[in-house]
Amino acid sequence: MEINEQVKESILLRRLIITFQTAAMQQMGKLADPFSGKVQHDLEQASISIDTLDMLQKVTKGNLSENDAAFLTHVVSELKLNYVDEIGRKAEKPEEKEDSKEKTINDDIKDESNEESQETSDSEPTV
Repeated sequence: MEINEQVKESILLRRLIITFQTAAMQQMGKLADPFSGKVQHDLEQASISIDTLDMLQKVTKGNLSENDAAFLTHVVSELKLNYVDEIGRKAEKPEEKEDSKEKTINDDIKDESNEESQETSDSEPTV
């Protein structure tokens, strides 16, 4: 049984959309890499994948079936929401790191002060 050209194009389009969707989800750390099993974050690449689908949506406007257009719109919207979520998480993490760095710096200062006081007390002659 042969499928008609329109159905074939619809299937190919959806496969293309899903390819970029999957790539973006992996790049945002929402899915593990199927080969390595590791979760990686590369928001710059995720942005490029999302922008590619966004561009596809713009250039195919009016040329897609209602179902294909709705599918593409849904995927692009979902990816943009997930991207914003990841940007928000990234913005929260540096603050936590800064707090921990600050504590480390403060701890180092305290340690140095304690070492200096011990050196001073060790070098003072006992009467």
